[in-house]
Amino acid sequence: MQAATPGNPARDPGRELLRDTPEEGARGWSADEAIGALFAAHYRGLVRLAVLLLHDEGVAEDVVQDAYVALHRRWWRLRDADKALAYLRTSVLNGARSALRRRGVAERHVARGPDGPQVVASAETGALSLLAHREVLDAVRRLPTRQREAIVLRYYAELSEAEIADAMGVSRGAVKSHASRGMAALRQTLERMP
Repeated sequence: MQAATPGNPARDPGRELLRDTPEEGARGWSADEAIGALFAAHYRGLVRLAVLLLHDEGVAEDVVQDAYVALHRRWWRLRDADKALAYLRTSVLNGARSALRRRGVAERHVARGPDGPQVVASAETGALSLLAHREVLDAVRRLPTRQREAIVLRYYAELSEAEIADAMGVSRGAVKSHASRGMAALRQTLERMP
């Protein structure tokens, strides 16, 4: 097999996102060749992406390395070599999501564990929090019906735009419009409060 060279972009997966000749396809590259070239061309960018999501360079590097290992393991199943970088990006995003979930579980466990720090809010903090909660609920109740529905379905029920559109019987664009207007109205109402 011909080695990848800068003068031969059809054989340089790092430069041309693995554009093989039509006869070769993704399997024309060995996993080692392709992953090596992809690593050289895209590793730093993928780590930057993961750092932006995780705010932890060490974990970000682990997530990206895991993505490369997974692609290497599955290289023989990849039908279109042009999709290798997209596969890596998706793997990095999924790995970052998993790391954030694990971090959240660990933080919640530490916060309520018997050996972890016990944070007890004062009575004043609880009263102020309840007052702020009531103010927000009152402001939401004053919104027009469609805006109120969009806000409640999005932030309380945690539905996606598509699910909200189905529930409200409107288009996704209308959901975006109602939610945006509702948030703007809430922001104005809450900013005026002392």
